[in-house]
Amino acid sequence: MVTRSTIMDTNSFRAEHAGALDEQTRQLTQRRQEVLSGSYRLFYRRPVHLVRGEGQYLWDAQGAKYLDMYNNVASIGHAHPAVVEAVHQQMQQLNTHTRYLHERILDYTEDLRTTLPAGVDAAGYKAMYMCTGSEANDLALRVARTYSGGTGLIATTEAYHGTSELTSSVSPALGSGQPIGEHVWLVPAPDTYRTGVADIGAWFATRVRAAIADMEAKGVKFAGLIADSIFSSDGVLPGPAGYLKEAVDVVHAAGGVFIADEVQPGFARTGDAFWGFARHDVVPDMITLGKPMGNGIPVSGLLARADVLASFSDSVPYFNTFGGNPVSMAAAQAVLQVIRSEGLQQHAAEVGAQALAAFAQLGETHPAVGDVRGAGLFIGFELVKDRSTREPDRDLALNLLEELRSRGVLTSVAGPHGNVLKLRPPLPFSQADIPWAAQALDESLRMLT
Repeated sequence: MVTRSTIMDTNSFRAEHAGALDEQTRQLTQRRQEVLSGSYRLFYRRPVHLVRGEGQYLWDAQGAKYLDMYNNVASIGHAHPAVVEAVHQQMQQLNTHTRYLHERILDYTEDLRTTLPAGVDAAGYKAMYMCTGSEANDLALRVARTYSGGTGLIATTEAYHGTSELTSSVSPALGSGQPIGEHVWLVPAPDTYRTGVADIGAWFATRVRAAIADMEAKGVKFAGLIADSIFSSDGVLPGPAGYLKEAVDVVHAAGGVFIADEVQPGFARTGDAFWGFARHDVVPDMITLGKPMGNGIPVSGLLARADVLASFSDSVPYFNTFGGNPVSMAAAQAVLQVIRSEGLQQHAAEVGAQALAAFAQLGETHPAVGDVRGAGLFIGFELVKDRSTREPDRDLALNLLEELRSRGVLTSVAGPHGNVLKLRPPLPFSQADIPWAAQALDESLRMLT
């Protein structure tokens, strides 16, 4: 019996869909089945065969054009020429590991630290580099346990932080087939829509405090809280700016550390600030970064307070063969330069607000739209069966994805009920793209409701 999970099996192709495929697509899916692990998943009942990307657009093998409303990995746009050129130039010169001296990793780290917000002592943070966000979060959790001397970790009930054994243990979004760690406590995400709570910051802090008290009562020493500041896998929950601060204060008062998982909300995505956590005026003990920092090149990182990191690095050698290699650092540097030169943070704030307003307006004609919320170019579009009861409509959300795909708009779902469209396009997504996305949503909802 196959156990279905939330994050992996929603919006996915399954064998029973094969009969509706054209011959070429059927053959490709069959080849995958023959040579690739069954753990892999394909988006859509009719998988998309993509062959080219540029900016916020993608093209399939038949030449059809799509609007990418989901891919934060290509953060500054698919095939951005600045990244292509930076990688090409460095690859022609050298690509090796961090046990030799090289300027790129130093130049990038010094530049990256300048992006930390006022109130955060940038000079007090040191960096380590890996290849994936899972590796970055895995290392952060190890450091948290070393620094605190505890083992107890807190995550939210639909969080996703990675696929390693340690990170998957704090990633309930992977589903019931993935066990939660023995010393992991899950707390509900701060969802203003479903709780109806006005002071969501105090509400969330209370639950974090209760989890710490419970683990201590059971003889487990608290190590830290890991959270993505927009709670993207929990259903895209930006909440009012500043609401996380009270929970982080609780964590610090209990001797734990706060790990800001910035793989999804970082690098100008939320518009208000360069980092998602900066919306909340908090100072993380560690900040984890993922592939958006390299526009899809396998690179990730950890920025940590020097004293926190020293508890681990002073006694444990760490080596990641291609973490921080010159080619990946060239890509990451190009991303920083493009975000600045193209004004992508301000762009995310302005265009994101326009998109949010346009999508929210659909609620005036479609009762199935329960809530539309977001920060910058990170928007959650929640579907319900009844606005008064707020009963989630997962089936409508999944059918809506298929209708959007037929209209050239690609996205996926999030949240514990799988009923929230996760609208998170590459940052070049423009005002001119909003009508395409809004019309596709409108037409699809009319078709299905």
